[in-house]
Amino acid sequence: MDKVGDALEEVLSKALSQRTITVGVYEAAKLLNVDPDNVVLCLLAADEDDDRDVALQIHFTLIQAFCCENDINILRVSNPGRLAELLLLEPDASPAASEGAEQPPDLHCVLVTNPHSSQWKDPALSQLICFCRESRYMDQWVPVINLPER
Repeated sequence: MDKVGDALEEVLSKALSQRTITVGVYEAAKLLNVDPDNVVLCLLAADEDDDRDVALQIHFTLIQAFCCENDINILRVSNPGRLAELLLLEPDASPAASEGAEQPPDLHCVLVTNPHSSQWKDPALSQLICFCRESRYMDQWVPVINLPER
């Protein structure tokens, strides 16, 4: 399971550098509506408090159904704090740039898209796709992973 978490970290890092990542439930829904064929991975992140948020759970259910219908791999991340670290603490981000933000970004849903320039033949992404496929064979349609702490 740690290898899957490490693979996810690598995929997210590459997606950030290639700008092939969409963050937020609303933004993800818009992208899924417009261009579902280029989405290769959907991450749903929630902690124990979020599990009691009925509206968020309804959004998750709808996104999961759409992803299943369109053969998009889905993972549930159980530690959204670590996901936030991976997505927001870029090396070139300055503290002054983040001071103007009033609300933290919605990290409950993250989509990784396929870069248009080439087919993404990435071993880490292949490992995640295999993990998702194996989980579906075991009737676990939305496997839960824990990102390793650093």
